[in-house]
Amino acid sequence: MHAKTSEKGYYSYLIIAFLNALTDLGHKIIIQNALLKHYSGEELRIYTAIVQAMILLPFVMTFTPAGYLADRFAKSRVIQWSAAAALPITAMITVFYYQSWFEAAFAFTFLLALQSAFYSPAKYGYIKEFLGKEKLSSANSAIQAVTIVAILAGTLLYSIFFERFFDPQSTGPGQTLYSMRYAGFLLFGGTFVETLLTLRLPYVRAADPGVRLHPIKYIFAGYLIENLRSIFKNKGIWQSILGLSLFWAMNQVILATFGAHLKETMNITDTVVANGLMAVGGLGIIFGSITSARVSKNYIETGTIPIGALGTAILLALLPAVPSIPLLALIFFMYGWFGGLFLVPLNSLIQYLAGEKETGTVLAANNFIQNIFMLLFLGISIVLAGLELSGRIIFYSLAAVALIGTFYAVSQIPQTFIRYIVASFLSRKYIIDVVGMRNIPNEGGVLLLGNHVSWLDWAILQIAVARPIRFVMFRTIYEKWYLKWFLDIFKVIPITAGGSKNALNAVKESLERGEVVALFPEGHISHNGHLSLFRAGYERAVAQTSAVIVPFYLRGLWGSIYSYAGKKYRISDKRGFRRRITVAFGNPLPADTKATTLKRAVFNTSITAWGDYIERLNPIHIAWLKRAKAIRSEMSLADGATDRTFSHTRLLAAVILFGGKLKKYMA
Repeated sequence: MHAKTSEKGYYSYLIIAFLNALTDLGHKIIIQNALLKHYSGEELRIYTAIVQAMILLPFVMTFTPAGYLADRFAKSRVIQWSAAAALPITAMITVFYYQSWFEAAFAFTFLLALQSAFYSPAKYGYIKEFLGKEKLSSANSAIQAVTIVAILAGTLLYSIFFERFFDPQSTGPGQTLYSMRYAGFLLFGGTFVETLLTLRLPYVRAADPGVRLHPIKYIFAGYLIENLRSIFKNKGIWQSILGLSLFWAMNQVILATFGAHLKETMNITDTVVANGLMAVGGLGIIFGSITSARVSKNYIETGTIPIGALGTAILLALLPAVPSIPLLALIFFMYGWFGGLFLVPLNSLIQYLAGEKETGTVLAANNFIQNIFMLLFLGISIVLAGLELSGRIIFYSLAAVALIGTFYAVSQIPQTFIRYIVASFLSRKYIIDVVGMRNIPNEGGVLLLGNHVSWLDWAILQIAVARPIRFVMFRTIYEKWYLKWFLDIFKVIPITAGGSKNALNAVKESLERGEVVALFPEGHISHNGHLSLFRAGYERAVAQTSAVIVPFYLRGLWGSIYSYAGKKYRISDKRGFRRRITVAFGNPLPADTKATTLKRAVFNTSITAWGDYIERLNPIHIAWLKRAKAIRSEMSLADGATDRTFSHTRLLAAVILFGGKLKKYMA
């Protein structure tokens, strides 16, 4: 796709997502604020929970048809149809505002959510098909940030609008709705602009145009069972969905509880304050999403998941004990920030691991399960409100749920947490670029084979790959007491020079189980930075399996302090200087690929890696300035005639002075 077309479509897509979220939220804010003004206590909590349930139910009811439409038709078309469907809905809502028909406007909350339920799988599935796997983390961060900005802006805009036009003399929610009648034009206008912008989206072909929806099978839940099986067959997908479901379910309880809690504990009824505090949490999610994108860039960093879960648990426990509005704002902001660290990698993993033809179905299943969880938690909150339990107890209970989720995340993906710690340490010295991530299959056995140039190769490779990797390592290293516990977390496969049969059998079993295994066919760390002889032992491990071989090449580690490069060759890793490393993955190869063919594939992948590195290089003057800043006191220039030397700082000062002198003559 042409770069300009891609950029135009991407920004249109983000604006569409913004307007869609703004419209959905605007009507909900008006309905909820009307309830807040006329009800209190247990009654308010129950009504608020019902509003939330009406928004969630369509996502449960349309699970199968929404996924079917997103796979059967071009996702850009589904987005256009969904946006157009909101036009008559918002027009009728505007009429209801004018007629003071609160019950009708209340009911149309369900229809507005129904439109979003069909829109959602196409919206998120479009990211992968439009931008590709390499941009998943940054794109998800952007869409997460844009959606939260819409929620934040909508919450403040419609809450301020509500307080400005609210009539204190109104005797019921119907009269209050009439005073909000001009908001209807905002809702319709936003939907109209959104619909126009959908026409600018670049067309992306349908994922599976041959798929059909059979009514009888749908009625008897046949599709529901099949679709749920499609996500449960992939552990990474259903665990990601579980994490997202718990997070959003807890947030539904917070939304349903916090207004009443604020009213009971601080006697605050101003909707701008109540909604504004929760909107600050949305602002936190924006910054958390940006942070997550910065640590991920062109790969998916899953190590922030347990950190985000732990942070949300701590802040939920602190929330009911906070006595002031500014501190509550800080709590909500930090809660959102940790939530952003949690959400972005989980959403990216779901899209990454979903098959090309089932993305819509998987994302619809994600919506279905998330909304089931949210409805369940809302039901529990209604029961707790009926039992007259305080908001304090509810918040402590949510903190306990988040803490349990943290321990579960660490137990299930301990290697990602450790990988994140290692990556954070390495980020001070290294910039990691990943090329060809789309060549790594989402599921099934994968044998990664490539060059071996440093002691850091395993860490860099695992950082670049979203799926857990099992490495093959010499037993002499594996059995060192201070390393063994750490290597066991990564399920390292030990191998000996004279007894490789058991290790190769272990590799074969792992591949047959659909795992990713990495092996360095050279058998040793390079002493010259070049590819050496590839041993053929891997051929026995991968033979007669359904696995594929993915060649890789690591560029930039040779010459680091972790390589065997001589002192004269090494490029100093001094303070302020960050080495750029490229991890490139070549096209998948069949399981019967011979060592000679593999080496050629790795060599071709090295050309790709070096090409990507060259494209990222700064112009020579910018590169020199950055280098001079990093090692300003070291020698930059020597005058052979006078034996004088210039440091980088001194040379730069001399150049500036000389440039000033030249200007007089050039003028």
